[in-house]
Amino acid sequence: MATLFLYSNTFSFFFITLVSLALLILRQPSRAASCTARPVIFNFGDSNSDTGGLVAGLGYPIGFPNGRLFFRRSTGRLSDGRLLIDFLCQSLNTSLLRPYLDSLGRTRFQNGANFAIAGSPTLPKNVPFSLNIQVKQFSHFKSRSLELASSSNSLKGMFISNNGFKNALYMIDIGQNDIARSFARGNSYSQTVKLIPQIITEIKSSIKRLYDEGGRRFWIHNTGPLGCLPQKLSMVKSKDLDQHGCLVSYNSAATLFNQGLDHMCEELRTELRDATIIYIDIYAIKYSLIANSNQYGFKSPLMACCGYGGTPYNYNVKITCGHKGSNVCEEGSRFISWDGIHYTETANAIVAMKVLSMHYSKPPTPFHFFCRR
Repeated sequence: MATLFLYSNTFSFFFITLVSLALLILRQPSRAASCTARPVIFNFGDSNSDTGGLVAGLGYPIGFPNGRLFFRRSTGRLSDGRLLIDFLCQSLNTSLLRPYLDSLGRTRFQNGANFAIAGSPTLPKNVPFSLNIQVKQFSHFKSRSLELASSSNSLKGMFISNNGFKNALYMIDIGQNDIARSFARGNSYSQTVKLIPQIITEIKSSIKRLYDEGGRRFWIHNTGPLGCLPQKLSMVKSKDLDQHGCLVSYNSAATLFNQGLDHMCEELRTELRDATIIYIDIYAIKYSLIANSNQYGFKSPLMACCGYGGTPYNYNVKITCGHKGSNVCEEGSRFISWDGIHYTETANAIVAMKVLSMHYSKPPTPFHFFCRR
């Protein structure tokens, strides 16, 4: 018993130390000095980076316990706290990105805007809020911002100028829903992977449109290991699992998508020679958390913190996180998955630390590269 207690305390200490280190790195005041110009970021994507767009745009209820850690209230984020994009913004000492559709309060979008909406795909491209629609919203946002910035309005200095748009960072994190929905419709593995070239083509087209709007700095996230999500594991009956308990077919499809996305970035570096295009291997980071969960101090890496059903996945599509009958783990519990689909703040903090390390970016590039002059 004494040995077990010591073992448990050792991992507890390691876990607390790791998370504290991640948060410390993300809070370093010297980071702000690395930006010699005001950082402006425009983000496009799905629920992995939605900071409240679904609630603002459709009034979709995302209630407590979402947001219970950092915000102490629901902010429309699908997590118990901050998302990866929140930590990346904090690493620059800039405000968290507000949803483009959030018109309430004093939002002036001086540091950019977030066009990401939970559930967004790339295909079909003309449905709310596909990537194509998000880019159209950006075009309208830019046009209106430049109009206000050039007006005689006493507040014109509060709006993003043409240089602000030119020097901004354009982040894209999308594609997960296209693959997941194909499987959910009953499509086979081969049918699903046949869609990947179309998805990649749409992302490439969107980047080129942003380039035509003046964008020159792009930060592209690949998709994570779909086959390790508790939601997928609980809903798929015929399971071909890898050594860590993840669905092989889902992860294989995600890997093929990521290879295509990487190749697309290489093509764009040749086609758009005056643009900087950074590819981030989110898959490698997140799969490492699953595969080495004990080393990170996480327990039950394939189980949701908030959901219904208990072990092994604590996910039930009819009783999801926040709905009547669902349960939630204690604050500070060591879970990777928050609700069966999205990550906990703790996991997001570690993912952010690894993204900022430059070990997973191609080419290796500091996140603040776009705001250095």
